[in-house]
Amino acid sequence: MALRKILTDRDPVLHKTSRPVTNFDDRLHDLLDDLKETLANAGGAGLAAPQVGILRRCVIVVDENDEMLELVNPEVIERSEEIQDGFEGCLSVPGMWGMVERPMRVKVRAQDRTGAFFEAEGAGIVARCFCHEIDHLDGHLFTELTDHLYTQKELDEMMEAEEGKKR
Repeated sequence: MALRKILTDRDPVLHKTSRPVTNFDDRLHDLLDDLKETLANAGGAGLAAPQVGILRRCVIVVDENDEMLELVNPEVIERSEEIQDGFEGCLSVPGMWGMVERPMRVKVRAQDRTGAFFEAEGAGIVARCFCHEIDHLDGHLFTELTDHLYTQKELDEMMEAEEGKKR
């Protein structure tokens, strides 16, 4: 396993469509292991292969049990009509956040590292992560879905103001 460099939003690779995985071999296993190690080191909620410069349809998402879920060739097969608005960030857009609308619940169909198909469901932050990471596979960033980017300082100030209102 190895830590990989996370590309930032100015890198053209992040704006390209990833190719499906067809070989479920040691190279794929190494990539998935590296993605997990890189994600753990960065402290994020998800990571897609394009974020480390590999245009393959692979993502890692931290689920509701804090387990890292490997999704190869994932696709959203169901999304709730109920919507959530929330702040979203990205390891490829460090220090910036935006308000993004996502479905409250999502079901994805994917393959595991051996090629076996499975389905996974997520609600709240997990649904948000599924959508966010799959967007990366299609060359899209959350910055395309928000009207305004907030710095960490602005976000902290907004959170403090909300806490003050609750007291």
